[in-house]
Amino acid sequence: MQTRAVALYGKEDLRLREFELPEIGEEELLVEVVSDTACLSTLKATLLAEDHKRVPENIKDHPIIVGHEFSGYIRKVGDKIKDNFNEGDKFVLQPAMGLDNGYSAGYSYEFFGGDATYTIIPKVAIDLGCVLPYKKEYFANASLAEPMSCIIGAFNANFHTKPYVYSHDMGVKEGGQVALLGCGGPMGVGALDYAINGGLGLKKVVATEVSQERLDRLKKLFPPEEAKEKGVELVFVNANDVDDQTKHLMDLSDGKGYDDIFVFAAVEALLLLADAIAGNDGCINFFAGPTDKNFSVPVNMYNIHYNSVHYVGTSGGSTDDMRQSLKLTEEGKINPSKMITHIGGLESVPDMILDMKHATSGKNAIYPHISLELTSLEEFEEKGRDNPVFKEIHQLIEKHDGIWNEEAERYLLENLKK
Repeated sequence: MQTRAVALYGKEDLRLREFELPEIGEEELLVEVVSDTACLSTLKATLLAEDHKRVPENIKDHPIIVGHEFSGYIRKVGDKIKDNFNEGDKFVLQPAMGLDNGYSAGYSYEFFGGDATYTIIPKVAIDLGCVLPYKKEYFANASLAEPMSCIIGAFNANFHTKPYVYSHDMGVKEGGQVALLGCGGPMGVGALDYAINGGLGLKKVVATEVSQERLDRLKKLFPPEEAKEKGVELVFVNANDVDDQTKHLMDLSDGKGYDDIFVFAAVEALLLLADAIAGNDGCINFFAGPTDKNFSVPVNMYNIHYNSVHYVGTSGGSTDDMRQSLKLTEEGKINPSKMITHIGGLESVPDMILDMKHATSGKNAIYPHISLELTSLEEFEEKGRDNPVFKEIHQLIEKHDGIWNEEAERYLLENLKK
C-alpha cells in the first residue's frame, strides 16, 4: 500500500514523504488514518530527536512517522488475527504501550504513526490491546480520546491520605477545591471539561491563565453559570491582573488551600505557586512535561512533612482511562472537540509542529486525506467569501457555537478529499 506520511529524520527535520509500506505480517493490521490530532509531545520529540527517550538512534536511515492521537478504518487484517478484527471496522488507537524501552506510536516506528494516510499497527500494540473499537462516525473526537485519557489518568493518579492509615484514596478529593494553573491551552480545556462534567463531585474549580484571549475562550466554552448548575463553583483568574497571586488564590479557597492542583506549564513560578497554595493533604500534579532533563524547582519540605503535601506526575493515560474518555464522550457528558482551534491536511504538519514553539492555540486536527493549509476555525468565515465549501464549513461551525463537530468534519471529508 502506498502511503504519504510526515516523518522525523533528525532534530527539527520533518519531511513529508511518499513510499510503499511493506506487506503486513500475520499478526498486524493495515489501517487508514482518518484523523490525527496534534500533541505538544510531538514537538518535544521533534526538538530532541535521537536524544528523546522514545526515539530510536537510527532515524536518519529509518525515519519515524510522527503523530499518535489517531483513528480511522481497519483496511487489512493479518491471517492469524482475523477472528479478532474485521476489515472496514472503525478503530481508535491507544498509543501508550508501557514498553520497557518506552517505544510507542508516533515516536519510535518507521511504519506506525498517525500523520499518514495509511499505517501498519504492529503485533506488539495489538497484543497489548491498544486497538480499541470505535462505533461512532465522528473521528476527531475519537482521536481526542487519547489526550482526554491523559487528563483522566492525571485526575486518577492524584491521591489523598489519612493520618496513620497506610493506604491512599486515589483520585481528586470529592467535595474538594481544585486549582488548574496555566490552563488556557488545549489540555487545560479538556481538564476543565472533565472537572465540571466528569461526575467528580468537586466543590470549586479555579482556573488561571495569563492570556485574556485564552480566558475569554474558556469562559465562552465553560460559562460559570452552567458549571454552577452542575454543582461546581467555577472561577477564572487572569494572573496578570493580580498583584499577589498566592494571597488571591488562598482567599478564593477561603484560606484553606487547594486539595488538588494541576500545573499545565513547565514554568518554575507556577510550581512555586502550586507549592504555596496547597492545603493540608494537598496533591500537586505536574502535568506539563519539560524538555530539560534537569528541570527542577525548590520544594517546601516543611509542607511535605507537617501538612502531608505531596506531588505526582503522569505521562499518558491507560487503556481504561481511554475507555472512560470514549464512554463520557459517547454519553455526551464531555466534548473533547472544544480543544480544537485549527484544521489542516497532511502537508501542513511539518510547519505546524515546529510552530508549536510559539503557538498559543488549541488542538490542531489533521485529516491526512484532504488538502488544506492549517486553518483556524475563525478563518473559514473569511475564506468562505470566495469559496462555497469553506462557507458551508463556517456555517456548520457556527451552528455548533463555534466548536468543531461531526457535521463539519463529514462535509470537509466529502468535499476536500485530496
